[in-house]
Amino acid sequence: MNDDFNLQDYLSERGILYWTKGKEIITKCFFSDCDSNSREDEGHLYFSIDTGQYQCKKCGAKGNIITLQKFFNENPFSTFGRNGFSSNGRDIFDGGFVSQKDDKKLTAKIVEECHKALPKIIVEYLNTRGITNEIIIKYKLGYKYQYGKWWITIPIKDIKGNYLFFKLRQDPQSGNEKMTWPAGGGEAQIFDWESLLTASDRVLIAEGEMDTLLMKSKGIQCVSGTHGAGTTKDEWIEYFKPELEYYICYDNDKAGKDGALNLAQKLFKNGRKNLHIINLPEEVGEKGDLGDYVVRLGLPIDDIFAKYAKSYPEKIDTSIFKEIEGEDVCKILESTIKKDNENKLVTFLSMLTTYTEDAQMNLFFNAPSSTGKSHIPLSVVELFPKEDVITLAYCSPTAFFHDQGLLNREKNEIVVNLSRKIIIFTDMPDQSLISRLRPILSHDQKESRLKTTDKDQKGGNRTKNVVLVGFPSVYFCSAEMRVDEQESTRFLMLSPSIEHDKVYQGIRQSISKASDGEKFNQTIDADPERNLLKKRIIAIKQENIFDVKIEDVEHVEKLYLKEGASVRPRQQRDIKKVISIIKGFAILNLWFRKRNGDYIWASSKDIEDGFIIWDKLSYGQDYGLAPYLFDIYSKVIMVLWNEPDDSDFSSLTGGGEKKKFITRKEILKKYYQIYKMPLGMQKLRQQILPQLEQVGLIAQERGGEDMREMVVIPLETGAEEEGI
Repeated sequence: MNDDFNLQDYLSERGILYWTKGKEIITKCFFSDCDSNSREDEGHLYFSIDTGQYQCKKCGAKGNIITLQKFFNENPFSTFGRNGFSSNGRDIFDGGFVSQKDDKKLTAKIVEECHKALPKIIVEYLNTRGITNEIIIKYKLGYKYQYGKWWITIPIKDIKGNYLFFKLRQDPQSGNEKMTWPAGGGEAQIFDWESLLTASDRVLIAEGEMDTLLMKSKGIQCVSGTHGAGTTKDEWIEYFKPELEYYICYDNDKAGKDGALNLAQKLFKNGRKNLHIINLPEEVGEKGDLGDYVVRLGLPIDDIFAKYAKSYPEKIDTSIFKEIEGEDVCKILESTIKKDNENKLVTFLSMLTTYTEDAQMNLFFNAPSSTGKSHIPLSVVELFPKEDVITLAYCSPTAFFHDQGLLNREKNEIVVNLSRKIIIFTDMPDQSLISRLRPILSHDQKESRLKTTDKDQKGGNRTKNVVLVGFPSVYFCSAEMRVDEQESTRFLMLSPSIEHDKVYQGIRQSISKASDGEKFNQTIDADPERNLLKKRIIAIKQENIFDVKIEDVEHVEKLYLKEGASVRPRQQRDIKKVISIIKGFAILNLWFRKRNGDYIWASSKDIEDGFIIWDKLSYGQDYGLAPYLFDIYSKVIMVLWNEPDDSDFSSLTGGGEKKKFITRKEILKKYYQIYKMPLGMQKLRQQILPQLEQVGLIAQERGGEDMREMVVIPLETGAEEEGI
């Protein structure tokens, strides 16, 4: 064979499909129609790569490159049908073969070649699927042999209009596989971006490209993701215009329903309010799609939007609710949280304030390990919509901002929208994250700008701009007793009860749950009062209350200032916590409160109920201490301080003298007597006593019989009365 002659190029230039096997090239026979009934991946014309000789093992045609060239000179093929034999004339689609070069990148030329190669039989198939010729031409659907099979090609572009990859859908006569080409040719995209970016009216979001093309053929503005119902990239969200109305219609299977809900949740939490989820009727089948609805069943398209679309979130009939008390909430929560009524009620009320503009309250659960400090917020939050909840353990600033933020490409900044979110840290996060969250924790400013650094691909540091937006309600849980004063001022400090009866009932509950978790959860899920409370929370959220106003200011002043009582500077911050509790009570019963637009007014009962809870939780708050720590001061240290001095020195002088100091060993002994559990010396020395000393309740100095032991001396000896 002539060294200058390349058989592969020769066949490719003439649009002949081939594939190679060892030293042979295989194609469908074009000397006759003997391969017209062969499989898609089957051909009988064999060429030797080394010699150029060929033979059809079905019809017997044979020759070499000379006879091959003569054949083409005598029979110039302008087009080829899908099976390799001559086609008569041209219509809007040629049906010609596409060169099978080893391309690694999709180009406009390849798109055009595949489009021209689209056979009439595939055009007819697409027409039966409801896709018009106009749409076929506009979106340049094509036909290509790849991976040993024939495929319908759907070109996918990026947001800038550049071709990225083909979505491949197998020739329906051979199978129903779906793939992409080139393999790994690009990340998931919106199909098509142009429709989304230019939309000015209602937008339908379908699950796949074929449904999208169908609805476009019916004149419906429609888009889809390219990688299935489970793929919704966060960076897409900013391109969904908030003012538009969106209808999500995925397939009827579980993956489709879950994907539709996931997309609706993402859109909703990022400010897209005009949302609808379309649940196709049962007639389309368990795995039915828009094609089944429109083409196979021929059902009215208008019904998709009018009959089968439900607003997301679904609007709740508020007439089913009645005014309820805090005691009712505690009773419902008793199934998952034993005792601890004040703690679980204030946690619930603070989570309700999430659904206001800036009345949110932050809680800090500070107590020893295994006392249930994270159990309370995690159990209460089960009542709230999952899309509003962010639960984290240890977390660095970079991880937090990346996970919760959306990249604004135009401004090159990460926007972290925390408005109306519940954030629970089951363990103390990175201190640098806490410091960055301080502006929103204290409600200093609704939008905070800061910088963080990432490692770039070369190992260096890369600065990123981060914008924190909105006020969440935040819950920290920690066994670490040492709390920065800047955090304690921004939180209501709480500690779960460790009383005997509460622990006893908690153990019984744990046994029940561990013995048969499925039965335990079924019992809770079947509770009608609990389910009604969950529905009530969703309804509260849907009311979009901006704020709660308090009209009877004098009533608040009277209850808080307590005529004749001294005031402390720290009470200036604590009153804000009291107000938030009052607002929580008002929001709980907002349908029974005075209202004007997005504002409601707290009643006198809300004010009184708020102060009842505050009076039970306020001890220790003046010092920024968790109740657990303040109890150690009031119920252990001060009790010891008020006992007669029974030291050896006191007995020598007749006894009965007032104590001069308290030893650490005495504190450990008294703690065990009161709480029936041991307290470690290291924890007492390194965490508890330093905190009490930091807030000015005690002093530590050297004393004891030999003046070498560190002893404790109470300073604010009137403080114990607050905790008794």
